Amino acid sequence: MPDLIASGLKVLFCGINPSVYSAVVGHHFARPGNRFWPALHASGFTERLLAPSEQEELLTLGYGITNVVDRATVSADVLTAEELAEGGRRLEAKVRRYRPRCVAVLGIGAWRTAFGHPKASLGAQPWTLGGTRVWVLPNPSGLNAHYRPTDLARLFRELRLAVESARS
Repeated sequence: MPDLIASGLKVLFCGINPSVYSAVVGHHFARPGNRFWPALHASGFTERLLAPSEQEELLTLGYGITNVVDRATVSADVLTAEELAEGGRRLEAKVRRYRPRCVAVLGIGAWRTAFGHPKASLGAQPWTLGGTRVWVLPNPSGLNAHYRPTDLARLFRELRLAVESARS
């Protein structure tokens, strides 16, 4: 699954890993029921609800998408701790290369495992990644029923407002 990335992004959204469905169709967060695109819109990152096939429009807005682990799976819970840790090292190198203003990791469990922060919570992190500030959001997968769409929108909005207020 190719990254949607460029230098100097406002936010680099980082999923755990692509779904098999996303890998087949070639678009991030493409699986029906994934709430990433509705959360972006409801939180004000996008003016309208984008379809996964319109993902390139994010770059013009200053946003990109990557994953901690490149391997596509039916469910992220089949990833090993070793895969997540190795993916974390690759993500850090990517962040150093592209220098986004903020990295938003979409999955608290992935962040805790990949970066060795077992007690981390959602929101702004006290740690940086490759010198870049980190924000952790819930995994927007439809399989993660812990968060309702309104909760996701609120948490994504908090990130958007923090990034906008930190503009130089």
